[in-house]
Amino acid sequence: MAVLGVLLVSWMIFRVLGFLGVRMFNSWRDSARFALALMLLFTAAAHFTSMKADLVRMVPAWVPAPDAIVFFTGLCEIAGAIGLIVPYFTRPAAISLIVFFLAVLPANINAVRTGATLRGRPATSLMLRIPMQILFIVIAGWIAATDNRSKPIRRPLASTTSEGFGT
Repeated sequence: MAVLGVLLVSWMIFRVLGFLGVRMFNSWRDSARFALALMLLFTAAAHFTSMKADLVRMVPAWVPAPDAIVFFTGLCEIAGAIGLIVPYFTRPAAISLIVFFLAVLPANINAVRTGATLRGRPATSLMLRIPMQILFIVIAGWIAATDNRSKPIRRPLASTTSEGFGT
C-alpha cells in the first residue's frame, strides 16, 4: 500500500511544482513519469535490503533461482526508473515496464496465496494488488503512447535544386 502512496503523493507534489513553474513537471504526463520513476526506486530498494528475504518468499516455486530473480527484478526497476527520466529512453522504458509489471504479477499473487509477509505484514490483498498493477500498466502505457521525445527526428532532405549555389 505504501507503493501506491509513493506514486500518488509524489505525482501530486510534482504536479504542484509544475504549476509553480518547474518546467520538468509542466504536465500531468511528465509528473507521472517522475512519480512512477520514484515509486520504482522505492520498490527497488527493498530488493537490496533485509526485505529481500521477504521478496524471495513471494517468488512462485516454479521460478528458478528466486534470489537471483529478486536481484534481477530490483535492477530492472532501477533501469526502468532511469529510462523514464532520460527522454531518449522514455518510450522503450515505459513499454518494458508494462512487460515487467505483467511479469511480476505472479509473485504478488503467490504472496497472497501462500500467506507471505512483507516486514511482518500480510501481502497486499489481490482485491487491491491487481487494480494497483493495472494502474501501473495504464500509467506506463500512457507515458509510452504520448512520448514524442524518443521518436527519431525527421529532417527534410536537402533540396536538389541549384538555387542558392550561384547558377
